[in-house]
This record gives sequence, structure tokens and C-alpha cells, in this order.
Amino acid sequence: LLLRWRRRRALWRKVAEAQERQERSLVRMEKAVQRFREQHPSVSTASILSLPLPELSKKLRDGSLPADHVFYAYVGKALQLATETNCITEFLQESENQVRRAKLKEKQGLLYGVPVSIKDSIDCQGHDSTLGFIKNLNKPAAEDSVVVQVLKRQGAIPFVKTNVPQSLISYDCNNLIFGQTRNPLLYTRTPGGSSGGEGALVGGGGSILGIGTDVGGSLRFPAAFCGICAIKPTGKRLSKRGIMSGVVGQKAVAAAVGPLAKDVESLALCLRALLSEDMFSLDSTVPPLPFNEEVYSSTKPLRIGYYETDFFTMPSPAMRRAVRQTKELLEEAGHTLVPFELTNVDCVIFNYCVRGMFADGGSSFVRKFKGELEKGGTRMFFWLAKAPHWLKTLLSWTSKPFVPRLSSIIRSMKENTVDEVWSLHQEIEDFCHQFIAQWKKLNLDVMLCPMLGPAFGIGYPAKLSVAVSYTMLYNALDFPAGVVPVTLVTDEDEEQLKGYKGYYQDWWDRTLAKAFRGSVGMPVAVQCVALPWQEELCLRFMKEVETL
Repeated sequence: LLLRWRRRRALWRKVAEAQERQERSLVRMEKAVQRFREQHPSVSTASILSLPLPELSKKLRDGSLPADHVFYAYVGKALQLATETNCITEFLQESENQVRRAKLKEKQGLLYGVPVSIKDSIDCQGHDSTLGFIKNLNKPAAEDSVVVQVLKRQGAIPFVKTNVPQSLISYDCNNLIFGQTRNPLLYTRTPGGSSGGEGALVGGGGSILGIGTDVGGSLRFPAAFCGICAIKPTGKRLSKRGIMSGVVGQKAVAAAVGPLAKDVESLALCLRALLSEDMFSLDSTVPPLPFNEEVYSSTKPLRIGYYETDFFTMPSPAMRRAVRQTKELLEEAGHTLVPFELTNVDCVIFNYCVRGMFADGGSSFVRKFKGELEKGGTRMFFWLAKAPHWLKTLLSWTSKPFVPRLSSIIRSMKENTVDEVWSLHQEIEDFCHQFIAQWKKLNLDVMLCPMLGPAFGIGYPAKLSVAVSYTMLYNALDFPAGVVPVTLVTDEDEEQLKGYKGYYQDWWDRTLAKAFRGSVGMPVAVQCVALPWQEELCLRFMKEVETL
């Protein structure tokens, strides 16, 4: 007991030191902004912050806007957001030196002088990538991740790292070290996760461009919940070297790295910059596919598949309306909309995603929490992963008549043999080919889908792990998928919510109904999907939705 007490004390000391470093980071930001304002009292930060990224980057490159003016405008706004939402874990102090060097160098790179925020799990040299784990504190990265290296070569200035949920296997944004991040639109709501710090910072205007990751919706949840845009590319379109993962080594559910921004044009500019020779030479496993301008700028009418529900997670009235209104606007604009029938989403979630991510029975997931002070928002998975096989079998069997979804989760978390894992990967591949065959039979270009929303109250995502079906499907398929905010929750939506029952009418459905409530005025997005490697077509479709 004494040894355990001493060890816990040492861990709490590490947490306190990390929190002090976070506080010192914010103080440094404050002093840097104060110093700049004293030296340049006439600079209008409001006019800089109001510029969209394409216009801002143009002004930076042609010299009509100095890089330091832009940098300190965003540092000041980011500091305000950090105080309000607790989205920043660390200020990258070397960014100030980068700005000074940028002023002396030739204005090169598509993102010259653009301040960029970086998710905690993406390595920046000399800084921790914690994933919310105490064991990862005081272990600074030896070098920048490939994505950060490419951003720097393109002239961008990474300036802060942002908060994540512990382990990244959550769509809330809370950990013991840095605490809870709040939604900038309504502080009682979650910003989404796991790129929640990015969602809050970009959504609140404290960063013009953010880089995050996505293994089940981790880019798309924060974007949808905070009223901004994001794209999850095909898993291998951008390099993942130097990026920490929530579940290392699993291949069933494809992870991806991608950008978040206020508008689609900004996402396109970011991908133009990243899909460069720099990326392909730094990581030869990334296919050398530069950004296809012709596809992105095309104006030919699209043939668009759509669905309002996946018959697993019943959409909120606002989600349904978002898809319907977008469909009508697209039809009026001359596009062809074709109903697409989704089947067996429950099988995808349980048999492919949960079983695939926890194919070892969850033992590697449990090991990540060894020596930690708490288990964050993944207590159910942690408890099931620790349970012996006989108990999982018993619980799965006894709960099936009453809570079939819980039974399926328990059954999916058993330990698999190598032969079973290989069979699972084959099943996922077959499912992907079947999905593509259905897509091609309808001769579709892209797909319009619901996106979970509006933003839940803080703490709800931990109770609603099953509600990731709309996003996780496209990680299992490894299709590019983006989100675009299209509407706000109305009083009528709120009234219709009173009749919300869900498809299973279990505890999760009742909890989901509560999570949707009280959201009038909050943004609701739709999801735009394309076939693998067609990020430019996905962005083109997103741009069309955004414009309409």
C-alpha cells in the first residue's frame, strides 16, 4: 500500500508539472502578444482574422501582409480561445523564431506564413505527444512527423498543440492531464473528438488551419460539433509517419490524417500544399498522387447517392432535415440524386470495427492504461477487455434477449486466433468490394450522408460509444469523407425530438434522445463521401454543398 501510495504521488506530481507547463505556455503567448501590440499599436487584428485562408495566404505571399502581423493576431485569438475552452496544451515557442526567419527568407510555399495548429498526437520535435497518458509526459519527439515537416517546407508555422481525449478512442475531449475541452459555441457541449482541441480552436477562430487524425470520426465529429469543415482522406493518401495511434498495429479500421478549416477552399489549399514532392520524398509509402486541379474545379453535374439513416443509429430530426434540404438544393442545381440503401451496418460496427480494433481481446488496449491514474471515457471497453473469456461469453449470452447491442459488443471483444484475424480482414475486403459494386451499379460519383449532431453535452460521448456508426463505416471502407455544416437546429426539430425512440429502444437510444435535447441554434452538418483516392472529387462535392 505504501509503495502504491508513493507511486500515485509521483504520478500526480507529473500531472501537476505538465499543468504548470501548460500554464507557462499561455503566459508566454500573452507576453508575446503584448510585446507585439506595444511595438505595432496600429495593426488591426480583427481585419486579419476575418480573412479566409486563400486570401490570407495570397497576401502573405505577395508581401502585402507581414507574416508577424498574421502570426501574433492568431496567437492572441488562440490565447482567448484557450482561456475560454481549454483547447491548447502547449505553445510551440520555436514558432516565434520561424516567423522571424520567414521575414528574411524568400516567400516560398503555398502556406507561407500561415499559422497552423497541430493535434497532440502528431509529433513536433522537442514536444510531447501524450494522447492524454501520464506515461507519455516528458518524452519529447526526436523529430517532426512527416506532415509537420511538409507544412514547414511549404512555409506554414505550426504554433500550438491541441488537446485530445485519453487514448484517442473517444469523441469527447477530456483527459486527466489537461482536463476537459469545451465547445466554443456553447461551453456546456463537447467539441467532439478525438481532434477536439482542433475543433474548438478552429471553430472559435483561434486557428485558420488545423491538422488532426481520424480513426472513427475523430476529424468529422469536431468539425460537425463546432460548425466547421474537415476531410478524412483515404488512409494512405497522406503520411502517418510520426503520428501516435490509439490502437497501434490494427489494420481493420483505417486511420487517416487530415485538415480542419472554416471553409472547403481552405481544405483544398492545405491538400494542394501537402500533396507535394516533399511528402512523396519524405515518405515513399505515400502514393505520388499530386492534387488533381481538373477534378476539383470541374463543373459537370454530379450523380449523387444519398440516404437519411443507416438503420442503426436513428438520426435526430435535424440530421434528417439537413440531408433532405441539401438533397433538394442539389437537385435544383441540376445534379441527379439517387437513393442508396445501406444494409448490415450493425455487422460493420460490431464484426468489423469493434472486433477488428480489439482483435487481441483488448489486451494491448489495456496495456496502454497500465500505471495510469484513470481510464477516461473508455471505461466500458477497458472493463470488457480485462474480463476473462468465460465471463464475456456468459454476459454476451445472458444480455442478448434484453440488450442485443451490448451482447454484440461483448461478443466482438473476444480474443481471436491469427486465422480468425486473417478471415476478418478478408471479410472486410469483400464487404468493401460489394459496397463499391453497389455504388457502381447506380453509376454514382459521390454520396451524401447524415452526420451525427448536434453537439452532445459534455460526458455524453462516453455513454454513447455505439453512436459512431455514420462515421466509422467510412473508416472500415477507407473512403474519403468530409463534413460541411449546412443548417442550425430549430424549435421545430426540438419539438419533433419528443417522439424520438431509436431503432433498438434500449438504454443507448434513450440516452441518445437526451443527448440531442436543448440544442436550438447549434450547427448540423452532412457528410460527403467519394471512392478511395478521390479526395479532389470529395472536396468538389463539399464545395458544391457549401455554396448551395
